[in-house]
Amino acid sequence: MGHTENAPLPLSVQRQRNLPASAAFGWLKAGWKDLWFRPLPSLAYGLLVFFLSIVIVWGMFRFQLDYILFPALAGFMVVGPLVAIGLYQKSRDIEDGHLPSLLRMIFVRAKSGAQVWFTGAILCLLMLVWMRAAVIIYALFFGLRPFPGLGDVASLLVSTPEGWGMLLVGTAVGGLFAAFSFAISTFAVPMLLAEKVDAFTAMGTSISLVFRNLPVMLMWGAIVLTLFLVSVVTGLVGLIAIFPLLGHATWRSYKAIR
Repeated sequence: MGHTENAPLPLSVQRQRNLPASAAFGWLKAGWKDLWFRPLPSLAYGLLVFFLSIVIVWGMFRFQLDYILFPALAGFMVVGPLVAIGLYQKSRDIEDGHLPSLLRMIFVRAKSGAQVWFTGAILCLLMLVWMRAAVIIYALFFGLRPFPGLGDVASLLVSTPEGWGMLLVGTAVGGLFAAFSFAISTFAVPMLLAEKVDAFTAMGTSISLVFRNLPVMLMWGAIVLTLFLVSVVTGLVGLIAIFPLLGHATWRSYKAIR
């Protein structure tokens, strides 16, 4: 027999639809506890992410690709959920009573097998599309004018009509990319680690969970963005602690909603 119009929703669905925005801070608190439970593996993981980021940034300057630095930094948030999979593994080990270790975090065995790497390929492709879109937006407003360099780009953006136009359009387009990538990945990668599902099912479920929990997910997105900007302002050094914190908290958000 089907549900009547006044019948209560199942508890799991109620939980998915009624989480308050403040729950995001609970996830952050739980992630903080995971970070400081045997903290060395988490901090070592964050250090690896920091060094990898520095190498990539150095490579951009070395090969005169500094004009895509800002889109690349924004794109890091697209692939971040995949990079954090080892941190999800540590939080999962803590839940299961296993002893966390850096080796287990690096050599992750996802229940979904290769599906998690297929998802990673999709996220990387999305990041490349965003970076190409950013270059096209620059060309639409400034034509063939060479990139002025990081030292002069700020004045170019705020002192010319073209700069303001590019800022507005770039922010709008970047926001769409960020919202889409956040929706498809924030729960998909943890799900692929913990459950035997295919990539498209995981991404579709992630989108559904995000939109059923918009207040708390908007708050969570704002927290992630704020902490990532703190990492950028500190010359990416903040990633050593902030990236593990966000990774562990993301696993806790998945367990709370899923």
